[in-house]
Amino acid sequence: MQHDPLSDAMSAVKNAEKSGKANCQIQPASKLILNVLKVMREHGYIGDIELVRSVKGDEISVDLIGAINTCGVIKPRYAVRRTDLDRYESRYLPAQDFGLVILTTTKGVMSHKEARQKGIGGKLLAYVY
Repeated sequence: MQHDPLSDAMSAVKNAEKSGKANCQIQPASKLILNVLKVMREHGYIGDIELVRSVKGDEISVDLIGAINTCGVIKPRYAVRRTDLDRYESRYLPAQDFGLVILTTTKGVMSHKEARQKGIGGKLLAYVY
């Protein structure tokens, strides 16, 4: 039984990356997982993303490029103000300007850098470096 599909997806990406695979299959697919993967793709952590529709259920195919050291979800999903982004960045990332904290905002799913530029806060979802 799956309790957190986003956590399962991030674990699948991390495990496939560590084992040196070129591709990873994530099932079940959801809009949230797809949006988090799009942010990771925009910042160069993964390659192409493809949504595969099937009778058993949708699946996401992710091309890995070997750029991920580790990734994971942030639990509980803290609500964070735009002024507090630095505190969580230092908590979840190993160095300043190294990696991403991904959060969901009223403007959609984005990285902490984009949220800081737009001056908005949100809820923390995941980190990657």
